[in-house]
Amino acid sequence: MIYQTPRFLPGGDRFMEVELGDGMDFVLNFRVHSLASAIREEKIKGVIELVPELASMMVSYDPAQISYDDLSKEITRLHEAAGQGEIADLPSRLFSIPVLYFDPWTDECIEDYRAKVAAKTPDPDLICELNNVADRAALRRLHASSEYWVAALGFWPGLCSLMPLDDRARLVAPKYDPPRTWTPKGAIGLGGALTCIYPDQTPGGYQLLARTPVPTFDREQRLSAFKDSLALFRPGDRVRFQPIEREEYDWIEARVEDGSYQHSIIEYQMFSVDRYQSWRSDISRGQQSDISRGQEQVEMAQ
Repeated sequence: MIYQTPRFLPGGDRFMEVELGDGMDFVLNFRVHSLASAIREEKIKGVIELVPELASMMVSYDPAQISYDDLSKEITRLHEAAGQGEIADLPSRLFSIPVLYFDPWTDECIEDYRAKVAAKTPDPDLICELNNVADRAALRRLHASSEYWVAALGFWPGLCSLMPLDDRARLVAPKYDPPRTWTPKGAIGLGGALTCIYPDQTPGGYQLLARTPVPTFDREQRLSAFKDSLALFRPGDRVRFQPIEREEYDWIEARVEDGSYQHSIIEYQMFSVDRYQSWRSDISRGQQSDISRGQEQVEMAQ
């Protein structure tokens, strides 16, 4: 649900939590980033930093320059000016990320957890069971069938939260309980309905199903894709996973090591939110029609 007006919560004496809704929805997330952009453009005195998330944002501010009440009034004004009507097109970079599904490194991580922490179904098999996916081959096809929207960055520098733009590719899975103490750098996991790419070897809780040889965070900025930022992605980017085999994985990894690898990035595209919503509705209606036809066939057979 998207709120008509923002909800404000104090986060200590220098932070404000601004909530725009209470769900995990593309339009809601887009409105979060649109409001963050408007706040930056307005250059409100006293605002230090913005951290947009899925349905909210954290605002860091200097209370000596602007009060909590005045800041909430300014943000409300910008929110009202944006309105609830049509959403403009926006630049959206498209990344093609090579992925080795069911790789030996995430397998090792999963087996280490099962041996030392808790017995559990191997992650890819658990995802298949929970989502009625036939097998790992079908899981690979389904997960790689959609573009993903970079909804947020956080938890670790460069770590992205990715929403599938095609609802037919939506998968869900619970997080580890308790979480892992380590995860391979480049591992790709699923938690809730979000996919993430681990930018470094870190603790984690997402169910693992793949690994990419290309970095999404580069503190040394060795590769050309990182010349302007330590993190590869920014909110509003899109990601498509390109399945590869081990031979290509090793070839790409060698190119990364010697500094010659070039990320696949399309920078000239525009993303139409309204056209996307229309396409999404068409897909949903098509699925409902398929369900109705299936029910009719069952009734006729009976």
